[in-house]
Amino acid sequence: MSMDPVTVGILGCGTISDAYLGADDRFDNYEIVACADIDEERAAAAADEYGLRAHDPAGLRADESVDLVVNLTPPAVHAETCERLLSAGKHVYVEKPLAATTADADAIRTAAAETDLLVGSAPDTFLGAGLQTARSVLDDGAIGDPVGATVVWASGGHEAWHPNPDLYYDEGGGPLFDMGPYYVTALVSLLGPARRVTGSVGRTHDQRTIGSGPREGEEIDVDVPTHESGVVDFENGVVANLTTTFDTPGGSTFPDPAFEIYGTEGTLSLPDPNHFEGPVAIQRPDEDDPETVPLTHEYTAGRGAGVADLAAAVRGDWEHRTSADLAGHVLDVLSGIREASTSGAHVTVDSSIDRPTPLPAAFPSGL
Repeated sequence: MSMDPVTVGILGCGTISDAYLGADDRFDNYEIVACADIDEERAAAAADEYGLRAHDPAGLRADESVDLVVNLTPPAVHAETCERLLSAGKHVYVEKPLAATTADADAIRTAAAETDLLVGSAPDTFLGAGLQTARSVLDDGAIGDPVGATVVWASGGHEAWHPNPDLYYDEGGGPLFDMGPYYVTALVSLLGPARRVTGSVGRTHDQRTIGSGPREGEEIDVDVPTHESGVVDFENGVVANLTTTFDTPGGSTFPDPAFEIYGTEGTLSLPDPNHFEGPVAIQRPDEDDPETVPLTHEYTAGRGAGVADLAAAVRGDWEHRTSADLAGHVLDVLSGIREASTSGAHVTVDSSIDRPTPLPAAFPSGL
């Protein structure tokens, strides 16, 4: 595998960009060299802070020194921006969800195939030590055969803290499309592909009030569901219950988050899939207290692992785990839950993928 680092540009210098820009020093196989935003001042500020070249979006696409672009634009424009980047010869790593619609996701994957380029997608948290340890627990048969799973993620809404929360209530937003990718990606990486879904969704408020920042007090429209519950049937027979909501200002009395897999010989408590660390624990029927499982993998540092994963696939013989196929399958599950709420029936998940293989324990060493 070539040791030359893949050169990376960042498209979109908003709130999440710092998590990626600050990850550059953690990985040897890629180097962030440029950034761009439709707001030229914002791009210039990020470039000054991190020592990068600043561009507008067209300039970033034209920058021949950039091999790969991390696309941090809103979900509603993921398809358009990804297709433009691919046409410009750039590999792309895009924030979750892969796209706002399954048709847009198909368009991205088609463009990648036509240009012979790779597309990766967040979330990359399943590459972290916590969920890789959980994978080891399942593969070792420590809870027997998995039979069910529960997810509960409850919040009053991101407008309480985010200065520009509009994208969470626009196409491609809502709690299922915002937080659901963390949980469903984790479940697919642990259990394998889903085969059908059903569910019900609702919207409690037509408008939300921004609670902080320069726009505090401004009303924004809500165009997506904000309380969403689904049931996911996996190909291996596991049935998972999934609830995500922006409609619970009091939060939840469950542990935060509630994320468990039930097996024939015990229950596996999973870590927050929005993070990379543990804890991972097993509750067995003959024990009073859960057993904390020592982490089997090393990576706990944060965002950037998916970019490193894509960069490794670009450079050599490496399985691309954060692939657009995985993200597309997850989006099919999430979209199917909303479709089922409209149709009142189960929805078949037409796509299927292979479970990503476990990471080497020392990841990212050796990339």
